[in-house]
Formats: sequence, C-alpha cells, structure tokens
Amino acid sequence: MHFSKANAMSDTAALARTRLRVSFGLDRLWAESIGMPAGDTKERPLRLVAQVLERSGTPYALIGGLAVQLRTAEPRTTLDIHVAVASFDQVPCAALLAAGFEHTGRHAHSDNWLAPAGDGVGSRVAVQFSAEDVGIAAAVAAAEMTEVADGLRLRVATAADLIQLKLAAAAEPQRRPSKRQHDVADVVALLEEHPHLGSAEILTRLRAVRLALLDS
Repeated sequence: MHFSKANAMSDTAALARTRLRVSFGLDRLWAESIGMPAGDTKERPLRLVAQVLERSGTPYALIGGLAVQLRTAEPRTTLDIHVAVASFDQVPCAALLAAGFEHTGRHAHSDNWLAPAGDGVGSRVAVQFSAEDVGIAAAVAAAEMTEVADGLRLRVATAADLIQLKLAAAAEPQRRPSKRQHDVADVVALLEEHPHLGSAEILTRLRAVRLALLDS
C-alpha cells in the first residue's frame, strides 16, 4: 500500500510537470506573437510567488487557469496567477513588496499585484489573491502540495474545489458573459477528467448556469 501510494504521488507529480510545461509553452507562443522577449513565461513570477508564500508561512491554494491546467488534459494558458487565501489579512503584503511586487489595488473579492519583470524586461504578470468568498477557505484547507517543476512545489486546489469555485464564478451575473462561458468550459473539462465528481448536485448547478447564460 505504501509503495502504491508513493507511485501514485510520483505519477501525479510527473503529470503536473508535463502540463505546466505545456502552459509555459503556450506562454512563449503568446509572448512571441505580441513582440515580447523570447522565452517570456509565467515560470519566474510563479516561483517568486511560491517562495514568498512559503517563506511567510501563508496557507494558500493555487486556483484559476494554472490550477485547471494542472488538473485537466486540455492545453490552456491564462494571463495571470490566481491564488486563494483564507482572508485578505493573510496576503503577505510586506514580503511581496520586498520581493519587487507592485500592489495595484483591492476590489471586493480580490487583492491585485504585478510581479517584477525578469531582469527589467518581459511582461509583468498579474497576481490576483482571492479571499473571503464562497469556497475559498475550503480550497485553501484542502490544497495539495505538488511538485510541478524542478524546485517548484505548489499548493494546488483539488479538482473538486476548482469545480465549486468555477461554478460560483460562472453564476455571478456581474461577470462578463465571455468569462462565465470560460468558467463553464473549465468545469466541463474538470468533470471529463474527474467524472466521479459529477454528482447530481454539481450537474444540476452546471445546467442552471448554462441556461442562465443562454438567457443573458
């Protein structure tokens, strides 16, 4: 049993590494298409965020597009790094500022930062902290530490929690319909890879969100 669990964890880490490489590859293609420096990806800011969070002892969960990429086979990328913390008081502001991050403002459900550009060049990746919203505290508590690249270990939200968060986001009427459609697509992708999570309650909520989007 011990060896079986160890093998499963090793397989999970290997899969995460492969999927994150795909995401970084899409980053490079995007950067080249808009004239940014070759090799510009989210890897460096992601490592910086992880370093700050671990050194400050901040409980967190990676959510958003990067987490979905790690939990599904469908290649995808995202423009930002999205992190959940239990409360806004737990965002390590002083440590982020010391590491070169710039605070760009706080909204009702997010605290927003820009990562420093590598060697003064390249894009400044947006880093969004979400807190004090439905499902956030549960996602942080259940996050799984996963080695996603050499020397990079992240607390990643579970597929079950990502489904809950994405359904909640898709149901928010104030969000743009295009973003809500993207949330729905992420839920479908997560359920395709993790069909055991497709409970009657989840499927009912998914149908309701889809119908609401058709009427919007």
